[in-house]
Amino acid sequence: MATGSMMVMGPVLFFRGAEAGAWRLSALVVDRAVPPPLRTAAGTVDPVRLSAWRGATVYRYDFAVPADGPGPHAYSIGEGRWDVHTPAGGSLHLAYTACNGTEGDGAWGSGRERNERWLHLAAAHQRAPFHLLLQGGDQLYADALWRTPVFAQWRRRPAGPHLSTPFTPDMDEAARDFYFESYCRLWAQPELAPVLASIPSLMMWDDHDIVDGWGSYDDDWQQSPVFRGLWSAAREHFALFQLAARPEALPAGFSDPAGRHFAWAFQAGRVGILAPDLRSERNRGRVMGEAGWKALETGLAGLSGCHHVLFLSSVPLVNVQLDLLEWIFALVPGHQEWQDDLIDQWPSLAHRDEWVRLLRRLLAFSAGQGVTVTSLSGEIHLGSLGLVTDGMAEIHQLTSSGIVHPPPPAHVVAVLERIAARPLRAAAGLSARLLPMPGLGRRFLRTRNWLEIEIAADGALAATWHGRDATACLRREALERPSS
Repeated sequence: MATGSMMVMGPVLFFRGAEAGAWRLSALVVDRAVPPPLRTAAGTVDPVRLSAWRGATVYRYDFAVPADGPGPHAYSIGEGRWDVHTPAGGSLHLAYTACNGTEGDGAWGSGRERNERWLHLAAAHQRAPFHLLLQGGDQLYADALWRTPVFAQWRRRPAGPHLSTPFTPDMDEAARDFYFESYCRLWAQPELAPVLASIPSLMMWDDHDIVDGWGSYDDDWQQSPVFRGLWSAAREHFALFQLAARPEALPAGFSDPAGRHFAWAFQAGRVGILAPDLRSERNRGRVMGEAGWKALETGLAGLSGCHHVLFLSSVPLVNVQLDLLEWIFALVPGHQEWQDDLIDQWPSLAHRDEWVRLLRRLLAFSAGQGVTVTSLSGEIHLGSLGLVTDGMAEIHQLTSSGIVHPPPPAHVVAVLERIAARPLRAAAGLSARLLPMPGLGRRFLRTRNWLEIEIAADGALAATWHGRDATACLRREALERPSS
């Protein structure tokens, strides 16, 4: 095996589950030569080839480190060495991020300015190491794809030719160039790379990881040859770079190994972490199809013995309802700017019944199994805190967004604050509302932010939103278990 490495990117570390006193991990690298073995105290592991493009090859290492005993646990690839920290029987320390980019170019003057919150997270990791990094959607902003020549030309055509144009070999090549190169640049940023190499990640995608608004366009757009071709390229590269797997060969922990959707569920000690895939089956009228709902049930059943379950919903369960705007957009022909942002939301008119179904199911799981459920989300480019209850159980919704994306303008957030003061209209017996952020006295944290979570051995949760200009802290003490 060659030892001379020409590494393009990596390693990026992924969590694969905890069992038999060990944490199973994968490390992803992109290299122009066959990289050397990965080494741990237990021995060496050779890389497995996943894919290649333009002379660069994607490799994965599968290995394990002890889940107990003194740490940290080191691994090395060639001259590089990184430490991994495991809970060792104590509390679980996590970081949560979302919205790692922007729609346009030139928003930041430098990488350090762009990644200021990533540097803050890295410093926090040095002081008190994180065990897991949860990345909840829009890790990649693929909006720049529309500015590549072949797709810019396609978008300039009238609507009819738009929808009937075949997905040409030139388009396929351009799309694959875009996603492959974008991910390599994204994960190789010097402000991100040390964090990604030392904290195992669990990731779920949202619309920008595909194209902005994916799933909320009309069906004639969603089913057009060009959109389906882009979907195929985005899906393959999401699996490679955010799951460290081929899309048709997903590892244990994923509900569908064949990758028809990407829902997953994992357990670390007595903490469960579950993420439905809210994009693979989405269309204007639904968020999840039959496969997605089945995966949700299977995931919940497998986590019934936990004392705390973190539910990753890329789009918040609790957010402002903008029904009037939806009605206005519905009266205007064609697809309007910002329309997909409204339809994306769980409380949208288009998804109201499915939203209520999900809330009732999570509350019933919490009450029936005696499991505390906390939902984590991003997407809205603000921090917020929500609460859902049916009188038998309650779910807190912690929203943190974005670690890179800037917040909406102040006047827009001021309007949202007024609307958010009213409870959401869900269904009989259900209460859903946004709460004032702890210590801030307002419902939205309008600054770039990331979320720190600590779950104690007894299941109590502490959460801190680390904003550039403000911080909010929530302590959710261990609750008396709801009776069955």
